[in-house]
Amino acid sequence: MLAVLKSCTLSGYEGVLTLVEVNVARGFPHFDIVGLADTAVKESKERVRAALTNNGFKLPSERITVNLAPASIQKRGPGLDLPIALGILAASGQIPLSEKLQNTLVAGELSLEGKIRPVKGVLSMAIAAEKNRLPALALPVENAQEGAAIPGVRALPVSSLKELVAWCLGRVELEPAVPISHCGPDPASLADLARVKGQHGAKRALELAAAGGHNLLLVGPPGSGKTMLANCLPSLLPSLSQEQSLEVSQIYSVAGLLPHGRLVSEPPFRSPHHSASLGGIVGGGAVPRPGEISLAHRGVLFMDEFPEFRRSVLEVLRQPLEEGRITIARTQSTHTFPSRFLLVAAANPCPCGFFAVPGGRCRCTAGQISRYRSRFSGPLLDRIDLWLDVPPVDYEKLRQRGGEEPSAVVRKRVVAAREIQGRRFGGGQLNAAMDSHQVETYCSLDAAGESLLKEAFRRLGLSARAHQRLLKVARTIADLAGQEGIRGEDMAEALSYRSLSWQGDDRY
Repeated sequence: MLAVLKSCTLSGYEGVLTLVEVNVARGFPHFDIVGLADTAVKESKERVRAALTNNGFKLPSERITVNLAPASIQKRGPGLDLPIALGILAASGQIPLSEKLQNTLVAGELSLEGKIRPVKGVLSMAIAAEKNRLPALALPVENAQEGAAIPGVRALPVSSLKELVAWCLGRVELEPAVPISHCGPDPASLADLARVKGQHGAKRALELAAAGGHNLLLVGPPGSGKTMLANCLPSLLPSLSQEQSLEVSQIYSVAGLLPHGRLVSEPPFRSPHHSASLGGIVGGGAVPRPGEISLAHRGVLFMDEFPEFRRSVLEVLRQPLEEGRITIARTQSTHTFPSRFLLVAAANPCPCGFFAVPGGRCRCTAGQISRYRSRFSGPLLDRIDLWLDVPPVDYEKLRQRGGEEPSAVVRKRVVAAREIQGRRFGGGQLNAAMDSHQVETYCSLDAAGESLLKEAFRRLGLSARAHQRLLKVARTIADLAGQEGIRGEDMAEALSYRSLSWQGDDRY
């Protein structure tokens, strides 16, 4: 007898509807799983066998064939245990293959005693169920609230195989889970700009970065406040839209980082250590999973000690910085993860960090400084819109009490500028993501601005990409000022973020 149930497998961060076809036929007792299954799926035979026998069900002493369709997509993980077990029971006539079971997406890992364990990527499974017009999902209790986050799909929490079988037989009713609120950091826990003493130029750069989605490089000696400034950036960013929240939450669900089924509602902030591997930053592994650049999607990726990251890590950032996604190729499949993040890179001016600091504390040789700064490759710097020197804070400003603008005030200006961009582009796009046609359409300069840009292009030897990014920054400056066109002073400010003090140093 043949039984077909519906489940889901993950491809990248998206769920793919999977048909679990179970056939029980006469023949020598054997249990086969086909359909491009990985080791974890093939091992489900032993988990299913033990769970069925330990719960009083009969494992047919016939030939059992399980086909996982479509066969062209790799099936990974233990989430197919539960539908395989139910398929065997239905194909052997121990439970009816009812309409409600056929219209339910089933997923879960089985323990040997028949308990149902949680799985990753349930949010993507719920989205797949909604797309395929399946009204219900049978899920582990721990995952049910996550599945309930998608409107129109009932997430039925199940704790054991026996409980699910009783539901199939009509002996019990499963109460749908109720979605819980979104999650985000406590506003009081976020670093506030009011706590940063001085550094008004850096604060302005943070405002521009938040308003237009521009990447930012902070260069300064230890203790100048680079890390604290970066930590203040989340307090300037508006909450995620419903669509953005769902997209980010999908990534966190696949990574197993979605807390208690709550959707991510605030822009994420990721700060990997400079010793992180290439796979940890960009994602990958035998079972491709999102890396730090994808976990920072729609949020901030803070890379402290930027030149200390491996060269391979720094250079691989080019694609996501330009395209907003990262593609991971494997022998049997290729996966693309979204990676549109705001990069904040922090670095010292030299290996010891004290170059040009009053007091002559730097003892680095010219060769050491040159090698250190050469890690900032030209193509990578070209993709960073704002370059800023962060000098040490003097004593008077450090001891000053009050007078600093709080994040809440700056955030209002950021939100207003983003609303202008929303009306301009008709969506969640920011100025930093404009293509060349949009730059030509929306970045018109007055005579003074045109003259400044022309002179800078000639003197600084700017690339075509740098030229485009200057216009995008100037557009954001004008948006913050509520100006329709870009003035000469807007372009002058944008140009001020395109140079570092060391570039005129003869030791470099």
